[in-house]
Amino acid sequence: MRVGIGYDIHPFKEGRPLVLGGVRIPHTHGLDGHSDADVLTHAVCDALLSAMGEGDVGRYYPSSDPACANMDSLEMLKDVRARLAERGFGLVNLGTVIVAQAPRLGHVVAAMSQRLAGVLQVEASLINVTVKSHDRIGALGREEGIAAQAVCLIA
Repeated sequence: MRVGIGYDIHPFKEGRPLVLGGVRIPHTHGLDGHSDADVLTHAVCDALLSAMGEGDVGRYYPSSDPACANMDSLEMLKDVRARLAERGFGLVNLGTVIVAQAPRLGHVVAAMSQRLAGVLQVEASLINVTVKSHDRIGALGREEGIAAQAVCLIA
């Protein structure tokens, strides 16, 4: 059994869609990044890669690569899932937390779990997505961006 941890953070940017866990969320701003800036999916990719001892998502999808511009992060996750299978590992469970003062996300966590589970080819019950505000502390509390963490167990 192996444990992995992942983290990502992106600032808000006007004129971009907000995508978290592969789910498009209605909001005034999206997240700024080279790909679709899906912080939740990036944190999940990093956790799985960490558990396998294979670095992070930036190693495989660098922001310097024009081919990754506006890339759907679920495609990155599909690649990571394939790497997991090639190495003979399976996901035991995945826990995540999204830190966002705004928008409110409680109503879409089930959809995010379903999307991630579909890509990872596991039951949604193995994926837990939680959300927390930052209680108006720091940059996240001032609604300047969104962060996400993920922890996984693979066997």
